[in-house]
Amino acid sequence: MNSLEDVKNLLEWYIDAGVSETCGDVCFQAFQPQVQVPLRQATTDLSQNKIASTQNARELCAKAESLDELKKLVSGFDGCALRLTAKSTVFGAGNPKASLMIIGEAPGADEDRMGLPFVGRSGRLLEKMLSSIGLKREDVYITNVLPWRPPGNRTPTDAEVAICLPFLKRQIEIIRPKLLLLLGGSAANALLDNSDSISRLRGHFFDYQMSLKSSIPALASFHPAYLLRNSAQKAKAWTDFLRILKKLKEN
Repeated sequence: MNSLEDVKNLLEWYIDAGVSETCGDVCFQAFQPQVQVPLRQATTDLSQNKIASTQNARELCAKAESLDELKKLVSGFDGCALRLTAKSTVFGAGNPKASLMIIGEAPGADEDRMGLPFVGRSGRLLEKMLSSIGLKREDVYITNVLPWRPPGNRTPTDAEVAICLPFLKRQIEIIRPKLLLLLGGSAANALLDNSDSISRLRGHFFDYQMSLKSSIPALASFHPAYLLRNSAQKAKAWTDFLRILKKLKEN
């Protein structure tokens, strides 16, 4: 460090990077009286709330031994602000012993109003797509990453996904399906823990690691809402559903 300005820039970089701890408190304090930098918590209140809410969600999930118990816990959970703006808690629905579990991003307006996943135009298209490979809605289990609708159907924030993800993972653990179908980039990114676009992910099987010793094949595909806006992509989605059918027969 050649100047106080260098120290100031370094401290601001640490704060912007989200550094929450430092090693060598004595050295840090040695700079503090000399540098006129407004000190603030490296971990913001928003970040702390997210961490606390996520931990609370994990602890609640550990108590749930069944889908009914988990549904009650999710309905009473107040750690996500989306619950305040949504009309309904949209929990998963379908066959609790399903071989295929379908996961979308979040409820839309119709789902929020009726309290069920995939019941609007996207839901009707999904049912047609399932029918094309000999499956009915009652044969599968359908859910979303988020149980509450984001205002205006906006894209969920990373914090909202992180807080709600334990509830989704617990559903997977309880149902233990043979195959996961991830509809849309947000669902795929959340479960596969990556940031690739759905165009890169779709059509490929990945391993969703449920535990150190257990994994489930997961296929990413386009969300029905996207297909309603881009009908030219339906052929690719049809190919994906044929892959689903083949994989289910193999298992």
